[in-house]
Amino acid sequence: MKGLKKANNTLQEFSDLVESKQVSSHNQKNLRVGIDLGTSSIVLSVVNDKGKPIYGAFEYNESIRDGLVVDYVGAVTITRALKAKAEAALGTELVYAAAAVPPGTIGKNKDVVGHVLESAGFEVTCILDEPTAAANVLGITDGVVIDVGGGTTGISILKDGRVVYTVDEPTGGTHMNLVISGAYGISIPEAEAYKRNEANKRDVYATIRPVVEKMAAISKRALQEGGYEKGTPIVVVGGASNFEEFTKTFSQYIGLPVDKPLYPEFVTPLGIAMGSEH
Repeated sequence: MKGLKKANNTLQEFSDLVESKQVSSHNQKNLRVGIDLGTSSIVLSVVNDKGKPIYGAFEYNESIRDGLVVDYVGAVTITRALKAKAEAALGTELVYAAAAVPPGTIGKNKDVVGHVLESAGFEVTCILDEPTAAANVLGITDGVVIDVGGGTTGISILKDGRVVYTVDEPTGGTHMNLVISGAYGISIPEAEAYKRNEANKRDVYATIRPVVEKMAAISKRALQEGGYEKGTPIVVVGGASNFEEFTKTFSQYIGLPVDKPLYPEFVTPLGIAMGSEH
């Protein structure tokens, strides 16, 4: 997908900031903040009004499960700490922030995400749905975003910049961890650490390939049921997709080209900040 070049440049820039713990030059008055409450980590991202990455940081967490906040105090504590760290680095108070939820999240489950940000000291500008946030970074208005997160795989079809069909299935990185745990006889936390180790990626992928194929089967069915328009891009994002052979497996199973940007774990967090209304 040719359009990913710009997205990849932006994601590379953001990843470099996260890795180096540095801050890009900026005007303190035009900052937009995004908070991504993910299953495996909470990410804070800051961009300027042009969408240029300014700052990023994350903390691993176990406060979120399948898109739902299961440890409210833990989520607030981590978000508040990330806010303080960002303010110290940027030299300014961060008042406003946006968040996002999996597609189809409604009612109190959606409200609690906003409450986490408010309890951490933010005023909430908006709560996006995750595929719309991802599309902000990917630059697509028509196509498919497949978000492979820690707890779920979400498939969303976009037309004219709007989500017209979406499904969220409970198969994600945590299910990979269960398979790794059983295969290697290690605990779930040890399986997560083993999976993240770059040196183990090839062996791990051979073990969790059946889980990836299940994700691909879910996605193929969603494309058929959702009226996918052939020829429009299919893009995989989310930290659980961070394997070299992931898109090859998806493409073979679905029978269509599938793309993945650099640093897929940062697509939604960055898109949340870009989509902030403030």
